[in-house]
Amino acid sequence: MSAAVAFDTLKFVEKLEAAGVPHAQAKATAEAFAEATSQELATKADLAAVKTDLETKIEKAELRLEAKIEATKAEIIKWLFGTIGFQTLVILGAVLALARLTHS
Repeated sequence: MSAAVAFDTLKFVEKLEAAGVPHAQAKATAEAFAEATSQELATKADLAAVKTDLETKIEKAELRLEAKIEATKAEIIKWLFGTIGFQTLVILGAVLALARLTHS
């Protein structure tokens, strides 16, 4: 959905010559300009489509990232409680061992 720009090289050369540009230079300038503008250019609709596509991709990436962050949070909490539980057992074991030593 691109559009090529229509360009009248003869009219361009005539305007340049009327402004005092030598014919060879005016012709070369017109040819270079015609070549540059003959390339397909993006239209506003093309740009809008690309913008919409990029916005959609960014939203999907954000959702994936948020899901990964939530999964990581859950993993951290799981490890945190596991560590706290293990430390509690170690402390209770040490207290019981000390209690047995003192009663023996």
